[in-house]
Amino acid sequence: MKIAVIGATGLVGTKMLQVLAERQFPVSELIPVASANSVGKEISFRGKSYTVQSLSNAVLAKPDIALFSAGGSISKEWAPKFAENGTYVIDNSSAWRMDPLVPLIVPEVNPEHLEPHHFIIANPNCSTIQMVMALKPLHDLYQLNRVVVSTYQSVTGTGQAAVTQLLDEREGRETSPVYPHKIDFNVLPHIDVFLESGYTKEEEKMMLETKKILGLPQLKITATTVRVPTLGGHSESINVSFHKEPNLMAVRLALSNFPGVVVQDIPEENIYPMPISAHDKDAVFVGRLRLDLSIENGLNMWVVADNLRKGAATNAVQIAEKLIEIGWVA
Repeated sequence: MKIAVIGATGLVGTKMLQVLAERQFPVSELIPVASANSVGKEISFRGKSYTVQSLSNAVLAKPDIALFSAGGSISKEWAPKFAENGTYVIDNSSAWRMDPLVPLIVPEVNPEHLEPHHFIIANPNCSTIQMVMALKPLHDLYQLNRVVVSTYQSVTGTGQAAVTQLLDEREGRETSPVYPHKIDFNVLPHIDVFLESGYTKEEEKMMLETKKILGLPQLKITATTVRVPTLGGHSESINVSFHKEPNLMAVRLALSNFPGVVVQDIPEENIYPMPISAHDKDAVFVGRLRLDLSIENGLNMWVVADNLRKGAATNAVQIAEKLIEIGWVA
């Protein structure tokens, strides 16, 4: 199978290549694509060297699947060109997520939203993916009423320049900051741009994407997203109220049985999800499960996942695997 990776030299693109190799995805020909500065350079994949191509050359190669992680403007311009050539595009940017004609997919949650004419498929926001993985089995049991989420998001969600800023600050080096304030020994209640509503774009993404993925346009949901000085893994404090009364034993069982979710919830032994233990893993980890004593039918939980893996690269590769499973590409 001919696979193009757009943005192959970036943080997520590099992780996509790693995940493709780890999961033994059937790649017969790899077409790595990056910016003009990287065209002609060599990258290694499964022990072989591949030359970085331009976008125009990659379109002409007619790959079966193109995994995009090169930013919204690139996706808006180039995803339709690949799709017109019969390539299935799985896009990791926010460019297509809220397009009503483009499915927004987490394979364990809403694979039924995929249809054969969908040649552009959107990969959700990293923080949305891990949240809906925890919400879906509970919604099936108790029907969601309201969701309140606060996130603690790694600098890797911003990219390599943010990682460099954090490490430079920690080592006392001069740096070229990508954040408006110092990030080391600090937290920033500010991810993406502020909107007229007072929310940030990241918060809006989480709210709108969750409604679309779960097929719940009337869901009451509010978000506060925060950047923290960690190097991998996003954490979320999620407060949920349901239309039915939750039972903690049933909650634990439903989460434990849901594909891709691991329950880590033995607080008396200090066992709960942490980004340091979720690093480079594909699962979504859920813990600190407890009934909310302040509201009717309420539940609190703590959800952690590696934002570069399940939050981005792994979810994209899983979508590609789903296309093979349902027979659209072979």
